[in-house]
Amino acid sequence: MNITANLFVKHGLYYVILGYRNHLNKRLQKWIPTGIPEKGNNKRLANQKLEEVKQNYKKYLSIDVSSENEESEKYFEDYFREWLESYKNKIEENTYNSYKLVINKTYEYFTGKKIKLKNLKPIHIQKYYDYLFEKGLTGNTVLHYHANIRKALDSAMKLDIIPSNPADKIERPKKNQYIADFYTLDELNTLFAKSKGDPLEIVILLASFYGLRRSEVLGLKWSAFDFINNTITIKHKVIETIVDDKRTILLKDKTKNKSSYRSLPLMPEIKDALLLHKKRIEHNKKLCGNSYITDYKDYICVNDIGKIFRPEYITDHFSLLLKKQKLRHICFHRITTFMC
Repeated sequence: MNITANLFVKHGLYYVILGYRNHLNKRLQKWIPTGIPEKGNNKRLANQKLEEVKQNYKKYLSIDVSSENEESEKYFEDYFREWLESYKNKIEENTYNSYKLVINKTYEYFTGKKIKLKNLKPIHIQKYYDYLFEKGLTGNTVLHYHANIRKALDSAMKLDIIPSNPADKIERPKKNQYIADFYTLDELNTLFAKSKGDPLEIVILLASFYGLRRSEVLGLKWSAFDFINNTITIKHKVIETIVDDKRTILLKDKTKNKSSYRSLPLMPEIKDALLLHKKRIEHNKKLCGNSYITDYKDYICVNDIGKIFRPEYITDHFSLLLKKQKLRHICFHRITTFMC
């Protein structure tokens, strides 16, 4: 390895500056303090230290560069997984699990192809996206995969593991054309009528009137409602995530951002519906006796035996309700659009 070494004085002390190139042929410098003062005719002693440091650091820098080489020698799919684990503490748990799904799919595809990180080309990534489209994934989904891959490779580039980001050199997957679709007021009123007595009745009302996300509706506690001052406070959410390969409900005491934490007026229609809902819950408690689940007693959106609704149950059951009542199909989060 070609190493240069020079003396430099800083704050009255001699330093050795080592210059070298890493595996990407990038010129780097390393400052080594000698502890030798400039004063006192110490130039000769400093030069001796210069040679000593240069000889000793040949081996050190070889290890240093070798370590960088080891990272670039990893297979892309292995690096991708390791990157996520290093990134885990910087993101929300549900975001982490969303990334994990992408990485698991990517791992399956690249395993066996033996493409090292240093050899990953734009064509490899493009072929992967083509494969995803062939599997029926939408442009929005592939764009989500692209964002994750690009972020991981960007990290590798910033750490000087790879010279450039191959994901930047391919055409960005295009989003699906967005077509706004929501229920009219008449359709909403029909939905309210048809969902009376349904397990999702209160969920539908709260989402429609207040424009709440699915996780926010499920996160509502009785303490969020002030029946005297007629207000509702949004500050909790319920999400479903994967822990140890099992789907798990997470009860979160914060919403996505500061704007998500808000106080709203409690409308008379909702107040009446909530009080009626509370009576139903009390009735179910008496019917079930000791079998009633009390773990979620503070939450509003629970089933007949007291168990909190899973987010996916909301989506699935809502779709079944529309089909059963012969109502126009619409995604659950779209029922909030008109009322908002």
